[in-house]
Amino acid sequence: MNSFQEIENLIKTNKVVLFMKGEKNQPECGFSMQVVETLNELDADFYSVNVLTRPDIRKDLKEYSSWPTFPQLYVDGELIGGADIVKSLYMDSELEKILFN
Repeated sequence: MNSFQEIENLIKTNKVVLFMKGEKNQPECGFSMQVVETLNELDADFYSVNVLTRPDIRKDLKEYSSWPTFPQLYVDGELIGGADIVKSLYMDSELEKILFN
């Protein structure tokens, strides 16, 4: 399986996927930490992928999503966005609706 197929498989088989720098219990950048904290605040169950240990996914996900930065949050197979978008959706009480629809 190439990394594009793996990305697609991860996105399709997990309701919520966060491609991030670090692990969900130890984020390695402030933006990843911010999204993890937001998801934890909402008690959301999510699968995470550490792009620092997966350079193939890190490289190919940028092309797959047309989104240049990390973290990248996917819900129900759709890209929600990065830290700023997640924070904005959370502040507007929209993130909870997206996660738990």
